[in-house]
Amino acid sequence: MDALNIDTSSEARTEQLVERLLDTTIGALELFSVYLGAELGLYRVLEQRGPLTAAQLGEQAGIAARYAREWLDQQAVAGFLQVEPGLPEAADRERRYRLDPAYARVLTHADDPAHVAPLAHMLAGIGGVLTEVAQAYRTGDGVPYQDYGHAFRHGQGHINRPAFTHELPTDWLAAMPDVVDRLEAAPHPHIADVGCGQGWSTLAMARAFPSAWVDGLDLDAASIADARRHAADCDLEDGDLEGRVRFVHADAQRLPDTGPYDLVLILEALHDLPQPVQVLRAVHTALIPGGTVLVVDERVADRFSAPGDKVERMMYGWSVTHCLPAQLAEKPSAATGTVLRAETVGEWARESGFARCTVLPVDNDFFRLYRLDT
Repeated sequence: MDALNIDTSSEARTEQLVERLLDTTIGALELFSVYLGAELGLYRVLEQRGPLTAAQLGEQAGIAARYAREWLDQQAVAGFLQVEPGLPEAADRERRYRLDPAYARVLTHADDPAHVAPLAHMLAGIGGVLTEVAQAYRTGDGVPYQDYGHAFRHGQGHINRPAFTHELPTDWLAAMPDVVDRLEAAPHPHIADVGCGQGWSTLAMARAFPSAWVDGLDLDAASIADARRHAADCDLEDGDLEGRVRFVHADAQRLPDTGPYDLVLILEALHDLPQPVQVLRAVHTALIPGGTVLVVDERVADRFSAPGDKVERMMYGWSVTHCLPAQLAEKPSAATGTVLRAETVGEWARESGFARCTVLPVDNDFFRLYRLDT
């Protein structure tokens, strides 16, 4: 009887994992379909001109009608699109599909806090280099960030865009009221955005502080090119963007060359730095007396535990497929991975010469905020 119970329990666990992997496969395939819808502009066309038939979508989006029909059917089956009432059983050429405005926020509205569709671009970027990642596991080498390509770069920039555009200049900075007061009182405060990526946080700071000079630094040339293009498209109220915002293709350890700064931001970048302590020392040197650093990184658990919650699972997922391989492409490397715990941030801050490292009281499902003071 005991053996029978053990076998039944084992069989149940096996079936649970089988079911989980099948569900995950469906989810991955649907994310790739979201990538196609976003990359080809299909959601945008449906929002602006729908409801549409497959032939109409193909013509207006510039894709082949047969592909349009299959993608539309898949999206409807997945529940991402709606078929016009009374038409689900209609002939293929007659069915019309529409995008629910509530879903458009998720799939097409780049500044909306609900816009998580860029995750699909990140997955597509990882998929494009997965064989390189496997080879890196064998050799101990890495996969350079640029190898993940446009898809990953776009996804990473745009998944953070809503938070950087809306939460950074409001809730996040509000947790440091003395810093805000100092920036507003200074004639021309100088702000640095280390690891600025596509520049959304840099532009948000320029909007929030119209008298500030804001420098965005990143070691990835393609990201800096994206940021400069976004800046050119940006319409700041004061119309003086070109004179106040500068995007620099440079190693963060060069920050003292462009300072001194009243405030330095390191947003979603500290865990990716191959030499984080050296960069923090450079940041310390680049600050004015009494200057401040705002670090925003992953809200992971304080200690390892298994199994973990969804945030922990996601962060380790990024780590094994992207962050760690990209970090190991540079030597020497701290090889931190994605999972940067609060205790480690505190240790790095002390090693870098900061007097205090404070976790700010900001509630966020994915990010933890740290204030570093000299």
